[in-house]
Amino acid sequence: RVVAMSVSHSSRLNKLVREQYMKLPQDGLVQVTYVWIDGSGEGVRCKTRTLDKEPKSIEDVPEWNFDGSSTAQAEGSNSDMFLVPVRMFRDPFCLDPNKLVLCEVLKYNRKPAETNLRHMCKKVMDLVKDSHPWFGMEQEYTLLGINGHPYGWPDNGFPGPQGPYYCGVGADKVYGRDIVESHYKACLYAGVKICGTNAEVMPSQWEFQVGPCEGIEMGDHLWMARFILHRVCEDFGVVATLDPKPMTGNWNGAGCHTNYSTEEMRREGGLKHIEAAIEKLSKRHDYHICVYDPRGGRDNSRRLTGHHETSNIFEFSAGVANRGASIRIPRQVGQDGYGYFEDRRPAANCDPYAVTEAIMRTTVLNESGVETKDYADH
Repeated sequence: RVVAMSVSHSSRLNKLVREQYMKLPQDGLVQVTYVWIDGSGEGVRCKTRTLDKEPKSIEDVPEWNFDGSSTAQAEGSNSDMFLVPVRMFRDPFCLDPNKLVLCEVLKYNRKPAETNLRHMCKKVMDLVKDSHPWFGMEQEYTLLGINGHPYGWPDNGFPGPQGPYYCGVGADKVYGRDIVESHYKACLYAGVKICGTNAEVMPSQWEFQVGPCEGIEMGDHLWMARFILHRVCEDFGVVATLDPKPMTGNWNGAGCHTNYSTEEMRREGGLKHIEAAIEKLSKRHDYHICVYDPRGGRDNSRRLTGHHETSNIFEFSAGVANRGASIRIPRQVGQDGYGYFEDRRPAANCDPYAVTEAIMRTTVLNESGVETKDYADH
């Protein structure tokens, strides 16, 4: 039955007709799609323009503007916002030589927009660049029909209990693998540093991993991977939600576990530096919880309950191979005596710029308390 899978009307358009037009030559002209984060801090927007030649670097892509009053970023009486290109990718939808370009958003006075968290993150990453911070982020998400019901779940009920779905195989265990594999290939084509994917514990929930990325690169690549995910889902007519707890009850939530190391942690004897960093994090738990989702911890409070492979939001904990802790040290790292650790607290809808900046402020710049230092003049 058509109603059994609630997909969008546009996904039912004839894709073969579209292909006929996509094959037409462009005569040296290039489509450049500008991508930015909107006023929600979670949504991405895009629009496309024509350049008369292929840009070879980000410096070849001109600034642009948009109507911020339509993205919850400005008032109608003063609505022009600047799009400042910061990182360029190949376009997996329109193909070479076309480009996707991630942009920072500046207000009319050239100050960063409220949801432009990249601006300060970049300053912090420049300050700590000698520590060579590496990040890898594990993005969990859930596929929904456009009716808001998890894709593939029974219309009037629930699938069987969790157990057979994690890394599962089979039509009765996983839903939407076509979307996942298409997203993976699109990211590889684009140049996004995607390094893996798997089905997650809740049916119709998936995860992809991005990294290792150094410094500001982490946020850039994860945001573009998210844009590509939403764009692929648009073609298939379903929705990818990053809600940290899309289904109440006895179902896993969705996080964005963040793996992190500095150069000294990756060297022999690095475990003592890992333990020192965890000690600093333990004293600043409330600050990190506040920046690990877009609503100051309210989203994560639905997820970090101490159940379903999570820690309790009110308590800091750490342990080797413990998926119920705030911080997990992988067993191999404990055996080798060097490597990285995993912060399991960030929510699926976190801003990776906020998460990576917070980790650097605490573990390298040695900030403490809930207040942050302003490095704008450094």
